[in-house]
Order: sequence, then C-alpha cells, then structure tokens
Amino acid sequence: MKNIIRIFLLAATIMVPFSAGAEVSEIKVPLGAGGFGFLPLHIMKAHRLVEKNAAKAGIKLTVNWADVGGPSIMNEALLSGAADFISAGPPAFLTLWDRTRANMNVKGVAAMSSMPMYLNTRAEHLRSLDDLKEGDKIAVTAVKVSIPSIVMQMYAKAKYGPAAVFRFDPYTVSMTHPDAVAALLTGSTEVKAHYASQPFHQRERKDPAVRTIMNSDDVMGGSTTFTMISTTQKFHDANPQVFAIFLASLKEAQDIIRSDKRAAAAILLESMGGRGWSMDELTAMLDDPDIKYTVLPENVMRYANFMHEIGSLRSRPASIRDLFFSDADVATGH
Repeated sequence: MKNIIRIFLLAATIMVPFSAGAEVSEIKVPLGAGGFGFLPLHIMKAHRLVEKNAAKAGIKLTVNWADVGGPSIMNEALLSGAADFISAGPPAFLTLWDRTRANMNVKGVAAMSSMPMYLNTRAEHLRSLDDLKEGDKIAVTAVKVSIPSIVMQMYAKAKYGPAAVFRFDPYTVSMTHPDAVAALLTGSTEVKAHYASQPFHQRERKDPAVRTIMNSDDVMGGSTTFTMISTTQKFHDANPQVFAIFLASLKEAQDIIRSDKRAAAAILLESMGGRGWSMDELTAMLDDPDIKYTVLPENVMRYANFMHEIGSLRSRPASIRDLFFSDADVATGH
C-alpha cells in the first residue's frame, strides 16, 4: 500500500510543478473500490467532465485517475498528498474526519451514491442475525468499521442493549466482495452469509438457494449514503475554483446516470473488466429505485451519532454542516 502511495505521489510531484498562490493545474483522484457506488467517478473520467468544465471556466485542469481503492489506501493517499479527493463509505469518512479535526481537517465535499447492502445466506438455520451459531462467519469488507459492521452493531444495540453492541463482531470476517460471492455460492467454507453490495447481491440471488435476511436500509430507517467524497481543508481553501469545478462535474455525472442508464451501464461494465454481467442486467439494476445518485447526504448523521455513542468517534458533529464544507450543497441532507 505504501509503495502504491509513494509512486502516485512521485508521479504527481513530477507532473505538477509547485506554483505559489496559484490553484493546482492537475488533481489526483483514486477511482475507488469499483462497482455501482463509484460509478460517478468513472462517468467523470469517461466524459472528461472535469476538464470540460474547467475549460468553460477559462482554466486548464487535468485529472490523474488512479485505479486504486479501499478505505485504508484512500485515507493514506489523502493524508500524504497523493490524492486530492477520495471516496469512501460514511463510517470510513467519519473516522477520518474525527482523526484529523485538530490538523488536516478532512471534510465532506458531497455524497456520491445511496443504496442498501444486503445480508445474503444459503444456510438453512439462518433466518435472522439472531440465529448465528458458533463457527458461522459473515463476510464483510472490513471487520468493525465497514458499513455492514456498523449496521449490525446498530441492530445489536437496539435489540440487546448497549452492552451487546459488538455482539455480532466475532462472527465477521474481512473479504473482498468477489471472494465472498465465491465462498457463499460454493458453500464449501465457514462463510455462511455475505453482506453484499450491487451487483454482487444480484449475482448471489440468482442462486435459488440464496435468500436475503436483512438489508442496511431496514436498520438505518430509510435510504442511506453508500459512498461520498472528501478532501482536506488545505486543498479546499487553496483551490476554491477547482473545488467548485469538481463538485459541478460530480453533479453532472449523476445527471448523466439518471438520464441515460444504458450508456452509464456500458461505462460501468467497462470499469468492471467488461465481463461478468450483461448490459441488460446492469441497466435493470440502475433502474432500481433503491439505487440513487445524489450529492445530498442521507443518514450520515445517524452513523455519526451512533459511532460517537459507542466510542468509535471522539467528537460528535452538531449537524450535517459540521461534516461538510460550507460551500457543499448539503443543506437539506442529514
């Protein structure tokens, strides 16, 4: 991970000479972990939206898109200067916001996508989380801090009380979504369930033996931000025009997805290696009303309040505005 960041940072240093008092002429943006949650970034790249919007504003701006993802890599890239904007789920963002309040002050630029995650299983004895038994494992992207882990902690606290908030953590194991899909569908490992995002959820549900026993929106009480964009206070303050151009380009990418889902599906398929799903499958998934592309944060404050209550965050934001830059379009978010 450190080698990737060093290479990314060195390339950026060579390509963008320092110019005191001027905004950057290139921005460094990792593409993220892939899939539906990061589709707007791939739309921005494919249509060169940042470059086009910068040209309209009379400036030259290029984007160095790095094909890397994962919360740890993203966070370290931002803090080291190897990335200017990063994308992650709300729990990872909140952890970084809390960690940097006294120094780099990482804050939100905008939400990027909202969609549920689904707890799928083929184990006959699992009808709910409460049926887990010794030896069962639930595949999640990261133990304790991923969206599914936080959601299961919320469920445990609501049903069993504050003392049992980490009740289900011992049953979780960190796995990538593709590895988790393979483990669940073969049924040959200790993995009895997988908290899946799109399109991995749909792939699992093609197997008639697989069923969904919970989804994250049920626990969160409605539509919830899945991925969001953040940057540092220093970058924001030094590059107000670039910040505005990037945000406008993100909104345009979301508009493109909503207006032409089949074209968006083609870019999504290419970003996932060009195989594994058909265009019709991906287009149908994008038609799902539960999959939304919006800059407005949804239920981010619920994550923040809960994580503070259980001690995962030292600071509690007073409002959504504490988490986002003042010029971010999040006034009606929550």
